[in-house]
Amino acid sequence: MNVLLIGSGGREHAIAKTLAKSPLLSTLFVAPGNPGMMEIAEPVVLKIENHQAVIDFCRLQAIGLVVIGPEVPLVAGLTDPLVAAGIKVFGPSQAAAQLEGSKNFTKQFCLEHGIPTAQAQSFDEAAPAKAYAATRPLPIVVKADGLAAGKGVVVAATHAEAEAAIDQIFAGGIGGNGLLIEDFLEGEEASFFALCDGTSALPFASAQDHKRVGEGDTGANTGGMGAYSPAPVMDAAMTERVIDEIITPTVKGMAARGTPFKGMLFAGLMIGPAGPKLIEYNVRFGDPETQVMLPRLQDDLLALLLACAEGHLPQKPLHFADEVALTVVLAAKGYPEAPQKGSEIRGVEKAASLPGVSLTHAGTRREGTKLLADGGRVLNVTGLGKDVAEARERAYAAVDLIDWPEGFCRHDIGWRALQRN
Repeated sequence: MNVLLIGSGGREHAIAKTLAKSPLLSTLFVAPGNPGMMEIAEPVVLKIENHQAVIDFCRLQAIGLVVIGPEVPLVAGLTDPLVAAGIKVFGPSQAAAQLEGSKNFTKQFCLEHGIPTAQAQSFDEAAPAKAYAATRPLPIVVKADGLAAGKGVVVAATHAEAEAAIDQIFAGGIGGNGLLIEDFLEGEEASFFALCDGTSALPFASAQDHKRVGEGDTGANTGGMGAYSPAPVMDAAMTERVIDEIITPTVKGMAARGTPFKGMLFAGLMIGPAGPKLIEYNVRFGDPETQVMLPRLQDDLLALLLACAEGHLPQKPLHFADEVALTVVLAAKGYPEAPQKGSEIRGVEKAASLPGVSLTHAGTRREGTKLLADGGRVLNVTGLGKDVAEARERAYAAVDLIDWPEGFCRHDIGWRALQRN
């Protein structure tokens, strides 16, 4: 089977590496891909926003499945015309992608279906938003309604900070034209993933992300500075609660609306004293969570994604290695505000050759034989080990072999899991 994978980040590189193991795969095309994928996939120049061009390419190359990695083309509705053209797609319809595309939609959906989440109000003007914020206990969360590349959330410690965040979102057009003001949830964050075929959900894996740019979870929110899988807080009992209270009602509710969800449902959770609450939904594989989940997967990923697209997921549990995976994100200095591009990175091959290490490219480009930084988050270095400590040790040993003075990383990835031991 020929497969077209859309995307260019570390998530897509991890997906590509896992799809390449499938006996079902003939040729893997990536649009646009990145330098790390070139040994296992054929790069394609496609304007993804030109849906007809994607359809034409799929017909020309007899593509059996399109896998859409990033959220932007999903929210823009790429799945719908492909499916209408008879092309199988892993990824939800535009209507179903509203679960990520609009936080206001998801909040209302949760209220309608009794899904536990934080109390919130939505606003499309600054003055009433500030008035409401002034009445809520601190800290308070201000969220842009639409897509904001992981940066449209501010946890305000004061009402003045909340007002500044409201002004910034409305003035900068971040995440569309609206926002939510949400009560702060206490507890431990976790990410939980489930494959969905429109009518049923199959638990996939859990992970724990590190969103803040600085050590000790300080500084600005980012797209993620590191992760590990599985998340210790997601034991069997908590996993069952998340499925029963959050995932299953969502799948049933979306089907009842006439907008069945097919693809990967990614629940960002807060695990507190009263149990799990939904922080937000994403409608695709996470980044950097994918980089720690897929190295542990023992089943055929291509077969699973195809089953989602065709609407007949298996109902037997998936197989994951008992090992723990931990990934460290190497980012360009200046990230997330103004990452510096164009600096040379050396030592990547040496780092990737270490036992128990998997390296994925996130924001790189080639210039002749040189590998250059070309994004904010640039490389993901993943270690596999018998526990978090060993996985972390392997990941940072590989990081130490990478010669890139213009880059940086957090050195405390996995701290919460280590504190449990």
